[in-house]
Amino acid sequence: MKKHIEQFLDYLKGERGVSPLTLKAYSEDLKEFHIHTDKRLKDIDNHDIRSFLAFLHHKKLKKSSIARKLATVRSFFKYLHREGFIPKNPARLVSTPKVPKNLPRFLTVDEVFALVEKPQGDTFSATRDKAVLELLYSSGLRVAELTALDISDLDIKESLVRVKGKGMKERIIPIGSKAMDAIRNYLPERISLKKKSQALFLNIRGGRLTQRSVRRIVVNYSRMVHLNSDPGPHTLRHTFATHLLHEGADLRSIQELLGHSSLSTTQKYTHVDIRHLMEVYDKAHPMAIKDSDKDEM
Repeated sequence: MKKHIEQFLDYLKGERGVSPLTLKAYSEDLKEFHIHTDKRLKDIDNHDIRSFLAFLHHKKLKKSSIARKLATVRSFFKYLHREGFIPKNPARLVSTPKVPKNLPRFLTVDEVFALVEKPQGDTFSATRDKAVLELLYSSGLRVAELTALDISDLDIKESLVRVKGKGMKERIIPIGSKAMDAIRNYLPERISLKKKSQALFLNIRGGRLTQRSVRRIVVNYSRMVHLNSDPGPHTLRHTFATHLLHEGADLRSIQELLGHSSLSTTQKYTHVDIRHLMEVYDKAHPMAIKDSDKDEM
């Protein structure tokens, strides 16, 4: 099976263009499945896959993690069947465990404004951090997309950025005026490092800023402005989408901006918007007075 796993990973990298992090996750999931199953490929059936799920459940993994690992195994066996390595796909007979739908967390307008305004000063770190925060909120980029940006992806004149999303699909995203101003302030500081890197966002040593560093930036400034939770870069992506929906943007437009391949992925923000509308209704509508309020009258 090991040889076929390597072939599958090469396929994902070469033809599907998956990110290094996704490739690593697939590799680890399939290695775990291979160790647990310890059978020849042609002898594996749906009972072996269910046994693997039971093993993961016994390890007390979250249902979402189990569902992700099953998705990896399914993709693997689908590939093997399509390429003719196995006569039938045993994973087709295994159902996915029900995963509770968690609504995406997002910041209020006041919270996100406090966050993006927190970096102060004209030092390299301060100007870069502000540009990072403003661009995440302004454009809803994934953290991997932001760290992959090169200078050549930026169109300063038109306030646009070319983004390479999942599967290496490119999309053009507009940049808001506040974010564009922050980037303009950052660029001279970036040039002052006198490094030859093509990356848009650099660390203090002149290397490309990592996803871990971006997460640290978001968390550190969130704590400085005393947010109740520790939002990460993806929270700003959720905030971007949710605020657009609150202001009347249609789901198709949000789908294009976020780079979602399916509209169903974007529709989770509809539920957030309904919750927001219900909260507004409960607070503002005369007929929504709570029983406790009636008792006080």
